[in-house]
Amino acid sequence: MKAIISPEYKTFFKEIKERIHKAQYDALKAVNKELINLYWDIGKSIVSKQEKLAWGKAIVETLAKDLQKEFPGIQGFSSANLWRMRNFYLTYHKNEKLAPLVREISWTKNIIILERCKDDIRREFYLKTIKKFGWTKDVLINQLEAGAFERYMANQTNFDKTVPEKYRHQAKLAVKDDYTFDFLELNDEHTERELEQALLGRIRKFLIEMGGYFAFVGNQYRLEIDGAEFFIDLLLYHRQLRCLIAVELKVGAFKPEYAGKMQFYLSALNDSVRLPEENPSIGIILCKEKSRTFVEYALKDSKKPIGVSTYKLTSKLPRELKKYLPSPEEMVKRLEELG
Repeated sequence: MKAIISPEYKTFFKEIKERIHKAQYDALKAVNKELINLYWDIGKSIVSKQEKLAWGKAIVETLAKDLQKEFPGIQGFSSANLWRMRNFYLTYHKNEKLAPLVREISWTKNIIILERCKDDIRREFYLKTIKKFGWTKDVLINQLEAGAFERYMANQTNFDKTVPEKYRHQAKLAVKDDYTFDFLELNDEHTERELEQALLGRIRKFLIEMGGYFAFVGNQYRLEIDGAEFFIDLLLYHRQLRCLIAVELKVGAFKPEYAGKMQFYLSALNDSVRLPEENPSIGIILCKEKSRTFVEYALKDSKKPIGVSTYKLTSKLPRELKKYLPSPEEMVKRLEELG
């Protein structure tokens, strides 16, 4: 029997394949949701019995042993996990906003968030970003260690006005407020050229610090405009955002005129370098320090997506970062935008 290889068949096969993948994904989601519901109910029952019958800690140890005997080979019923179920229920049972979200991600990720985030505003951020961007367990841990919540809330970009909504939040996560280049062997006094060469010499670590989805395109990337030459310090590509990222290195403090120059570069990249299927280019101005007020005014009326970040050569997080976090009301508003 002759095989069917017509274009119509290929389209038909693709549709069936996608339907199967969706069914598999939906099945996994259903299984996960049922598991979370089970753990929620067990945690609720433990709390209820302890409150009504004044049972102490021993009940959890006893229950764990009996469940493991009754269901040999099934993981998840250790005393430590039963305590997690109890804490899980106590943390979320009065929170109508977060209770549905916890059922959308795995138990392992829930526990990581529960144990590492000490308030609901941070928990909401990580719950929503996992659901929205499909973070794995390892990515979640890396984002927690990198202070993704603080950097997302404190970062200075104009992406709300200049980046299409469909990938605006991913763009915000892609640009940090502060970068750590503790892998560089540089003195505090260094030139922009020395910084550029040092970053190129540790390009893999540099790209990891930038966020993991960046690819290197070139340094001193040449643009020719009306017979004149211009050079972008570093040109990167973001695989998730599918756009070029122009990076300008400044070893001093941010100056408002840097934003105008970056707008010029982005316009040129969009017209002469960007491919038709790629999204508009984004600029990152990387400075040793910045006045947040200067940055706010410099980006206020900019039509191109630009972020202004700082860098440091030590791994210690700046203590001042917390004071740049927005008000609780503004945090809530930004989290609502995550969907």
